[in-house]
Amino acid sequence: MTEVALDTATPRAPSVIRLLLDKLGVAYREVPDHFALPAAAKVQAILLDDEVGALMVLFPQSQLLDLQRLQELTGRSLLAVRGARLKTMLDKHGLKALPGIPALTSSPCLYEQSLLALDAVLLQSGETGLWLELERDVFKRLLSKASAGSFGEHVRLIQPSFDRLNDNPREITHAVQVFTARRIQQRLQQTIEIPPLADTAQKIIKLRVDPNASVDDITGVVETDPALAAQVVSWAASPYYASPGKIRSVEDAIVRVLGFDLVINLALGLALGKTMSLPKDQPEHMTPYWQQAIYTAAVIEGLTRAMPRPSRPEAGLTYLAGLLHNFGYLLLAHVFPPHFSLICRHLEVNPHLSHTYVEQHLLDINREQMGAWLMKLWDMPEEICTALRFQDDASYDGEYAAYPNLVCLANRLLRTRGIGAGPQKPIPDQLLSRLGLSQDKAEDVVSKVLDAEALLRELASQFNTP
Repeated sequence: MTEVALDTATPRAPSVIRLLLDKLGVAYREVPDHFALPAAAKVQAILLDDEVGALMVLFPQSQLLDLQRLQELTGRSLLAVRGARLKTMLDKHGLKALPGIPALTSSPCLYEQSLLALDAVLLQSGETGLWLELERDVFKRLLSKASAGSFGEHVRLIQPSFDRLNDNPREITHAVQVFTARRIQQRLQQTIEIPPLADTAQKIIKLRVDPNASVDDITGVVETDPALAAQVVSWAASPYYASPGKIRSVEDAIVRVLGFDLVINLALGLALGKTMSLPKDQPEHMTPYWQQAIYTAAVIEGLTRAMPRPSRPEAGLTYLAGLLHNFGYLLLAHVFPPHFSLICRHLEVNPHLSHTYVEQHLLDINREQMGAWLMKLWDMPEEICTALRFQDDASYDGEYAAYPNLVCLANRLLRTRGIGAGPQKPIPDQLLSRLGLSQDKAEDVVSKVLDAEALLRELASQFNTP
């Protein structure tokens, strides 16, 4: 095999990194990324800054970087360097990620002291899917001018709750009390104030469970909300559905293009979306909220169709589960407004971790619990409550398992295509087996959905409310 062909087949560390390490006399071994590589050995490099200047921080991916502990250690209020500035720096060197090599930048470096307890560490190479393995003594030489400290929280000590659906009200109340005790920024009220469900949404929920509901019924409800009616018509007229002729009315949209099930779930998603506004703050590099929701719903729609007919769940409900899967994110911003920014900043400096660990560490609650609790409060179908609650648990095999399993699979598939936030996670064979799908079939579904990505973005823009 020629060297050119070899380079095409196997990623190599960028030349700037190879030249730098050779200049420093650093021996290393290139290791392709794999889910089996230990997180404790993977070095996460984050560039932070404040008015004093930039600071490179290194810590193992088995830990969560706690900004409050870092502030106590350094006396500085450090936050992640803004994405545009970091991208400019990386592009200058032809890098796709920041390697944990202090000599690469002119800024000082602080490292988690537990890293030197390992026989070897893995540094990001700057190329996607490739790590550089360094022996401890070699890595220690790289850190000769850096400072050591202890500022991380071991992920194993953060225990997200995956199996206590009925505990949500107690845990949410406890989270409020915890923040009250901490007195971060301001005292929270002792009650959780949730906006009432809109009249339109209440009517749609009643229609969902009415076996005699007709096109006339849902048309009548939608037409009482002019904004909702306009969005449904606009949705049906979208090139994504390639409808023949002009859509002239809500009934036209339902009968000719969308169908009863899609419209009732779409209308419900739109109505619920108006209940809480999108937070003004959000983590950098996050896929916009409704864009993520629409992509997930579309992938779930395709996956549901691809399942064996006898085991398919209700298609309308699976689509709705996709639309609402991240609703707990909106609720977090609503219930904990003084602290939501803190969550965002921690998500930015912990890109190697799922949001579940960050939220559990800071709040003792996570968005999945919050979202499921709210759906129960609003008397949404149990399938939706279960989908939101267990969507991050790839092993869930309880009642209505197909719904959270589909959300889990859709999110992991989209993450491999760069959509969403947080680390990529493996797709277990057992998850695919429970849904009666193969890996190839699932990948084919997401590819077809993303072929229409521009049209999906246009649809998602209709959900954005002032």
